[in-house]
Amino acid sequence: MNQGWVYRDRISPADADLSVLEFYSRRYRHSSRGKWRDRILSGQIRHNGISLAPDDRLQAGETLTYHRPPWEEPAVPLEFEVLYEDDDLMAIAKPSGLPVLPGGGFLTHTLLHQLRHRYPENPPIPVHRLGRGTSGVMVLGRSPLARAVLSRQLRESTAAAHDPQASRPIRKTYRALIGISDLPDEFTLTTPIGKVAYPGLGYVYAASPTGLPSYSDGNVIQRRPDATLVEITIRTGRPHQIRIHLAAAGFPLLGDPLYGVGGLPLAVVPAADGTVPVPGDMGYHLHAYRLALLHPRTQEPLEIICPAPITLALRSGLTT
Repeated sequence: MNQGWVYRDRISPADADLSVLEFYSRRYRHSSRGKWRDRILSGQIRHNGISLAPDDRLQAGETLTYHRPPWEEPAVPLEFEVLYEDDDLMAIAKPSGLPVLPGGGFLTHTLLHQLRHRYPENPPIPVHRLGRGTSGVMVLGRSPLARAVLSRQLRESTAAAHDPQASRPIRKTYRALIGISDLPDEFTLTTPIGKVAYPGLGYVYAASPTGLPSYSDGNVIQRRPDATLVEITIRTGRPHQIRIHLAAAGFPLLGDPLYGVGGLPLAVVPAADGTVPVPGDMGYHLHAYRLALLHPRTQEPLEIICPAPITLALRSGLTT
């Protein structure tokens, strides 16, 4: 069991005069209206330390606190390998299954918490994310200089994404497994990515004609009798970009529980307990294989490779 957590929400003018129940039911759709009523009635929602009632009306500027009691978090792999380390930055091999940041049912079973536990004096800070089911290399800032420079490099790389010939200070290359495909040996995917409505969560990111520009450059590196192994270098860093782009091209990642052909969420079939697939669900095969960047202090090129798991490794006896 963890120690529980306190979530805070400041009431905006747009939410003023809503009831407490209406506010939480609308904003946090991962739980039903009935569950939020039970939490409110049990005293978990408070203002200035005083428990609120479901029908109490809110005022702009108030801060509400949700006191979530301790809970048993799902088991995840908590250990990670350090691939590179100096005074400014660190690169690690994140295991598939480990969330980077708290969310949903995860609080202490996250990379952020494990970093704080392992390095209590000066924990490295992730400067980008990998999905829970994605494994591979992640870069972390250890110094204020590194965190500032790496964040700027990511912004500059995204700003230059429309030009395939532009110099980008950070290049992230992934391996992914899709079904048998007729993708050319080299390809570029440009489906815009934005928010689409989704039950239970309010929205998820998916292919959307009104979404943000998104660019992925791909190479087929091995064609297997039952699958295709590809490497994808992303020029932008939209949420779930590779999963969405390959699905939009007609080739979802094998085992992806959320995205289907077209880059949209699959038709929702609630489980027996009423839950629906979410972006953090496992099953797909995606690995951050290579990260190239300019060192934030020396500006020297640095390339970090995280060996691929066996499913995403090249097999002998097969050609591209």
